[in-house]
Amino acid sequence: MEQQKEVQALRGTVDEVLFFNEDTGYIVLDLETEDAMLTVVGELGQIEPGEELELTGSFVSHPRFGQQFRAESCVRALPSTAVNIERYLASGVIPGIGRKLAERIVAEFGEFTLQIIENEPLKLSRIKGITAQKCEEIAEAAQEIFGLRKLMARLAAYDVPASAAMQAYRRWGVAAWDVLHENPYRLCLPQIGLPFPKAEKLAFDFGIGKNAPVRLFAGFRWVMESAALEGHTCLPADQFRTLAAKVLGVSAEDIDAARAAAEEDRILYLYHAPEGDFVYLDCYYEAEDFIASRIAAMLAFSPPDDFDCTAAIAREEQETGMTYADLQKKAIACAFSRGIMVLTGGPGTGKTTTLNGVIHLCLRAGSTVLLAAPTGRAAKRMTELTGREARTIHRLLGTDYDDSGQLIFQHNETNPLKADVVIVDEVSMVDTLLFEALLRALRLSCRVVLVGDEDQLPSVGAGHLLHTLIASGRLPVVRLTEIFRQAQESCIIRNAHSIVSGKMPDLTRKDSDFFFFDRRNADEAAVFLRDLYASRLPNAYHYSPVNDIQVISPTRKGILGTISLNRMLQEAVNPAQYGKMILKSLLYTFRAGDKVMQTRNQYEMEWVKEGERGAGIFNGDMGTVTEIDKRTNQLKVDFDGKVVTYKADQLDQLELAYAVTVHKSQGSEFEAVILVLPEGTDRLSYRSLLYTAVTRAKKLLIVIGSPRKVAEMVSNQQKTLRYSCLDAMLREMIAKPHLTEGQEI
Repeated sequence: MEQQKEVQALRGTVDEVLFFNEDTGYIVLDLETEDAMLTVVGELGQIEPGEELELTGSFVSHPRFGQQFRAESCVRALPSTAVNIERYLASGVIPGIGRKLAERIVAEFGEFTLQIIENEPLKLSRIKGITAQKCEEIAEAAQEIFGLRKLMARLAAYDVPASAAMQAYRRWGVAAWDVLHENPYRLCLPQIGLPFPKAEKLAFDFGIGKNAPVRLFAGFRWVMESAALEGHTCLPADQFRTLAAKVLGVSAEDIDAARAAAEEDRILYLYHAPEGDFVYLDCYYEAEDFIASRIAAMLAFSPPDDFDCTAAIAREEQETGMTYADLQKKAIACAFSRGIMVLTGGPGTGKTTTLNGVIHLCLRAGSTVLLAAPTGRAAKRMTELTGREARTIHRLLGTDYDDSGQLIFQHNETNPLKADVVIVDEVSMVDTLLFEALLRALRLSCRVVLVGDEDQLPSVGAGHLLHTLIASGRLPVVRLTEIFRQAQESCIIRNAHSIVSGKMPDLTRKDSDFFFFDRRNADEAAVFLRDLYASRLPNAYHYSPVNDIQVISPTRKGILGTISLNRMLQEAVNPAQYGKMILKSLLYTFRAGDKVMQTRNQYEMEWVKEGERGAGIFNGDMGTVTEIDKRTNQLKVDFDGKVVTYKADQLDQLELAYAVTVHKSQGSEFEAVILVLPEGTDRLSYRSLLYTAVTRAKKLLIVIGSPRKVAEMVSNQQKTLRYSCLDAMLREMIAKPHLTEGQEI
């Protein structure tokens, strides 16, 4: 276990700024202290040479630059000596003042230079070369800089990070402090993102009362946003009242009164479902209400019936030699006759064959077809299975940012996609807000085919969309249930269907594609796993550890968690070598040849592929480190031919990917999977997680654990409870139920 680093304090003058990221506030600088010149790193905002800093933080070791001071907090003071003021101005901090002009200004005003620039800028006209107009330009630029500095200094006293202060200044400018003094909870807006508890200290000092509406409304938003992180789009009214009263420290009666006021202001919504009242945050209520109403409209809209689907299917079978099962034919016909439908089923039941049939016949009918999936890897897999380009939903919709820095989509109700049919795969991974955005970008006449396996894990974001759409009984659903003969030969597929039906998989076979090894001691299991990954499987099956084998664990923590496993497997297949360059993040050491995963959506991150340039790297994308440049402190990653360059402050977006969690593996398939099931992970011991992990393997699956752990997961049918009223809204807006084709009744 890593030792806790000792917190220390430093004081000094900035000598040189080596690197600064304007978006995050991350900076690398040289600080001159009484004893030495030190390198300081941290999210401190824009700092210029000559500034005097008081820092708290700890010393860390950098592989190239040696010891650095990682600053967690910073108190800044403008330079006070003439020498440092000149350095400060000569740095170019104020547009229009270069090195020569800085010398002349400081020669005239000395240590009072900065006060003159801020408060009496017209006196600068004494200096040769500075006109009255230039005085005004310098004063305007200085007001911007000094205003941001003052705001950051004031907020730093309340432990508000520099990045939040910078966002606040971008939003409200020189008026930011007055705006926040009136309502400090504005720092909790999504565009700034300060957690509600951190704003409480400011509110107390600013005299915001415990029952003040601004405090209660911000607390309500915090409660509901926290619930969304757990997957809920809403909360039962009684549960909301209890949680809000606990967070805010006020009575239930006060909560009820404030909630009513929040409903009037449309911050919260109360939905009367048949099973009780539910409280919504505005964005989730509007999303589920829109989804239900749009689906109702899509089902009411009659597609043109001048296409003979039955004849087209027969012609397709004759020309391709393909024979579709009855349920597959029903699914294809449903895709033509209804505005929206769901195609679901487990592995080996023919979803891909049916999907390709839908695509071919839509193209034959002259329709414009677009394919999409929620993640980059799922889109890549869809492309491989269909032979047609599939894009992530985000890329399909086109990403942009509004004036406040919030992500928005280019395609919406006023700029819809030009498509007759949109097919979305892996819908179990799609959350409520993303599905709303997709529906808003489609013309009412556009037909939608949703494909997915409802028994897999739900989305990371709020909602349980695919499950809810099917369970509502208001959408046409075709559930494929027949396991085709070729698939029946796979023990992986047979065991996956056993798991989903609540039966124990066959753990005894030693001559198939599914192998189980009983290892209950974590250390022994880790050693066995390393041997399998690094030598036994590559030798027996000629698999590449990096390209073909994927280790999957339910958890990040512990000996058999992904963090520890990644470090162990990296040393096994890509060990440290003399002369091999490395770069370090807080979590991992990266080397050329490492298998890595992007952990955040970055829509503007540039890539290069065979001379072509583009942008967009997404959460879950896997690649290989191809190059490390210690001179520039950068590394390059190849994501299926797209080469991306990462700077030092971007390495926290990368993780080693020799081992990944089940959630991160969803939407992908791998030639061989080693699934480890650690003891003691009871919170993660449920059926849908095991099923999702098992179905990631294409040709070989090895499970390491105990029969008891497998039985525990199979028997735990309870899925994570997610509150949503989408099913009630669908039933309310669509009176006629639809019989699910293939449903066993």
